[in-house]
Amino acid sequence: MELERARADLLVAASAGATTIAVATLSGVVGVVDVGTLPSLAPLAVYALYRFSRKGGPYGSRDQPRNWAVAAAVVGAVVVLTTAVL
Repeated sequence: MELERARADLLVAASAGATTIAVATLSGVVGVVDVGTLPSLAPLAVYALYRFSRKGGPYGSRDQPRNWAVAAAVVGAVVVLTTAVL
């Protein structure tokens, strides 16, 4: 059971980390958008919320690691789109 929790945690952490790296790369290296430091770390905030909300069961059908991983990616996309538009 502990291995399953670690696998779920790794999924959310990898998604948040990859999204953060993508936002920082689009901002710094490619120069497509100019994102500040705090907004570029927003996907990691989703991961922090995931970690702090996992205090024990039971979890609902919507509280799945896959949904948290998608939420981290969506937050990163929203940060890039809002800075591109504004």
